[in-house]
Amino acid sequence: MILGIESTAHTFGIGIVNEGRILCNVKDMYVTEKGGIIPIDAAKHHVKVADNVLKQALQKAGISEKDINGIAFSQAPGLAPCLVIGMRFAKKKALELGIPIIPVNHCVAHLEIGRITGAKDPVLLYASGANTQIIAYASGKYRVFGETLDIGVGNFIDNFARYLGIGFPGGPAVQKLAESGKYIELPYSIKGMDVSFSGVLTKLKQMKESGKYADEDLCFSLQETIFAMLVESAERALAHTGKKELLLGGGVACNIRLQEMCKIMCKERGAKFFAPSLNLLTDNGAMIAYLGEIMFKKNLGIEGKDIEKIDINPRERTDDVVVKWK
Repeated sequence: MILGIESTAHTFGIGIVNEGRILCNVKDMYVTEKGGIIPIDAAKHHVKVADNVLKQALQKAGISEKDINGIAFSQAPGLAPCLVIGMRFAKKKALELGIPIIPVNHCVAHLEIGRITGAKDPVLLYASGANTQIIAYASGKYRVFGETLDIGVGNFIDNFARYLGIGFPGGPAVQKLAESGKYIELPYSIKGMDVSFSGVLTKLKQMKESGKYADEDLCFSLQETIFAMLVESAERALAHTGKKELLLGGGVACNIRLQEMCKIMCKERGAKFFAPSLNLLTDNGAMIAYLGEIMFKKNLGIEGKDIEKIDINPRERTDDVVVKWK
């Protein structure tokens, strides 16, 4: 019975997993009416909701604290003020209960939860706020075959949403506006298997400023352009690695149009397409618990006095993680 704590950015989430089965997945998300995520405010939000999220998680799972065998938490990467809150909460509970703690890489957790869909050896298109990477497992590590050269796709969408006067998160509102839009050509920036969004963002802001274009058309064109870039990079990774499965991960992967474009590409290539349910695509505690249980079973937990030595690692990359559990 493993409890997982997610606190890398806007979401404080707790999930409980037993033998690969998700017993609960409770979360509370920091939102704003306008502007983006303010790390210190998000951290204050996490402190405020942590105890209540834990209470709800235990109730939904139908267990008590004493049933928990280990606590996993998102150690990296993420916003430092937010990561610290999750780490402190995990340490406090682990020491109270006398159980091991399992530090988990948030990006790798997005990958590993993909097992729940039946994916065996996929290429992962990981599209979230701060992260945009094309990842696949090879030679003991999750290798990055392509990534953003500037900003993450989610941050790019949220940035433009703020420019339109939409609060955080901006993705759902942009998707809604795009439903009634038409295409306008935008810069298409893909370099090998890497992508770049800053030039597209500048162009979109200039077009909005000119007053000549409807928000709906700008949002539609944004989605068509940047998602085509991501799908092209993912297809190149499938060709390069010879793998036959594509898995989506990250909050932006909830976007219906991105999923449609990935399905079309996979069908044309004869590849299988996988995407977890929406509550497992966005940041969540269940994926932390899921990977935490896998690591726990390989004796990768940390106990006793060594728990105090654990620290966050806000800038750890996916390909920095040595995968000891496969």
